[in-house]
Amino acid sequence: MINMKKYDVCVVGLGYIGLPTALLFAKSGKKVLGYDVSADTVKEVRNGEKGKNEPNLNELLKECIQNGGLTADTTPGYADLYIIAVPTPFKNERQPDMSYVQKAFESVLPYITEGSAVVLESTSPVGSTVKYICEPLKEKGFMPGRDVFVAYSPERVLPGNILHELIHNNRILGGVSEESCRIIKDYYKLFVEGDIELTDANTAEMCKLTENAYRDVNIAFANEMAKMCQAAGINAWEVQKLCNKHPRVNILSPGPGVGGHCIAVDPWFLVSQFSDQTHMISTGRMINDSMPDFAVEQIMGILGDTDRKISVLGITYKPDVDDVRESPVLKIAEILNQKGYRVAIHDPLVARGRFSNADLEECLKDSDMLLLGVNHKAFLNLDLAFVYSLMRSKIIFDTRNFINKEKAEQAGFEYYLLGCGYQKTN
Repeated sequence: MINMKKYDVCVVGLGYIGLPTALLFAKSGKKVLGYDVSADTVKEVRNGEKGKNEPNLNELLKECIQNGGLTADTTPGYADLYIIAVPTPFKNERQPDMSYVQKAFESVLPYITEGSAVVLESTSPVGSTVKYICEPLKEKGFMPGRDVFVAYSPERVLPGNILHELIHNNRILGGVSEESCRIIKDYYKLFVEGDIELTDANTAEMCKLTENAYRDVNIAFANEMAKMCQAAGINAWEVQKLCNKHPRVNILSPGPGVGGHCIAVDPWFLVSQFSDQTHMISTGRMINDSMPDFAVEQIMGILGDTDRKISVLGITYKPDVDDVRESPVLKIAEILNQKGYRVAIHDPLVARGRFSNADLEECLKDSDMLLLGVNHKAFLNLDLAFVYSLMRSKIIFDTRNFINKEKAEQAGFEYYLLGCGYQKTN
């Protein structure tokens, strides 16, 4: 059934980016349709239950649902502006799967009329806006950039602070025509307080991928340093601290790997499209992807026998979010389980029964190692005496340099740190 109702904005995909974007348009006074193919997602939005772990998001959702600014539905509708914000996952051999974008635009194409505007926000290979938005419009009889205004505009946000960053961060807007840039910029200026830099669609697509590849390569340098320090019996975190005293050096922190849907994924988009020009990017990706195995090697060197229990604290890809996409700690847990270790996971931000399978006491009881996977704020005041009382073997392996070594050893633990070898650090 065709939805004849007319909206100002239709946001396609109510996930990590789509929902906050829809809410900010609604807050600015626009009538917004949030369209998602998932009936469960739509139900959560309608009931004001989505986004509970994202600061201020759930409160804004309830407000916009109650005042009618946001309507959620599994059917698209007519709108002046369409925002495509659906996932772009991998398919075979780390190739970007653009089927979500393709299907999303196909679903709204019957509703597009002359004068409509379309923005692709999904992370995409260079040329995707032309291929998946402009070409179908031409087949429909529209001239992109003249009859229908088209642009690519990637987000630059960190989970855990999405609303603030959508408002305050600078933004790139790549239009297929100057008129597209002008018209669509006016929409974003309804809530974006940062600068909106105008360019073409291909350049904007390349910027998004390049930004995250840059970050990934820099993390890879830190992780490679950790491997060198491990081999030399040196504390990688001390090396990082001292090197960063240099006025022109800023080494990032090493860790168990890189997760999330952006930094762990976007560089592969470039590698798949520009294989002859991405040697550093592909090497960086392989280094970061190797870190879970590197951590497991250290753990096995400490524990030896595999018929032992390991308590994993934190399973998300970064601190203080509920997102487990591409989580390196989840990969560590899976590898340890495959090796024969008994793995219990506690994460206060992840619903039990999905990936987190135990409360804290249950997780620690009769454990042979506490593996600190993610440095959530909830772990800041971890009672080491309580932990000690529950564990069988008193061993801590810290992947984030989060637990204070001196306090841990004073509490009776053997303390090990990723990138510092198997021996106690000095």
